[in-house]
Parts: sequence; structure tokens; C-alpha cells
Amino acid sequence: MTRTTTNNRPSHAVYVVEGEGENAFWTRIGAAWAHEDGDGFNLQLSCLPLTGRLVIRKPRPKTDGELAQ
Repeated sequence: MTRTTTNNRPSHAVYVVEGEGENAFWTRIGAAWAHEDGDGFNLQLSCLPLTGRLVIRKPRPKTDGELAQ
């Protein structure tokens, strides 16, 4: 059994990305929690995409006037 971190905040955000480069459209669809051993993630998705690719990223800190990624 793989143990997850005890922190309730997700360590990463999950996005579906459609398109490429500056024309890509990113939609946040879930969250990910890194395992304590660093070898995997638990994912919680609010929907399943039919197209595009899944991207898991560490959230960026918010800046004035900007939403966090």
C-alpha cells in the first residue's frame, strides 16, 4: 500500500490542454497529491476529457491581478 502525504492541500493541479503553444487552452479539471515516497500521485478529477492531453503541474503562486495556474 502506498501512503500519501498527510497534507490536505494538493501538491499539484491537473489540467486538460487542447492545442499547442500560445494557442493552447488550459482547463483545470482536478488535483493531485504526491506520495510520500515521491514515486506516484493520487488524482482527483472533476471530469474526464474526451480530447486533449492531461498535464500535472505544481501550482504557481498568485500574483496581483492573476489567477494561479
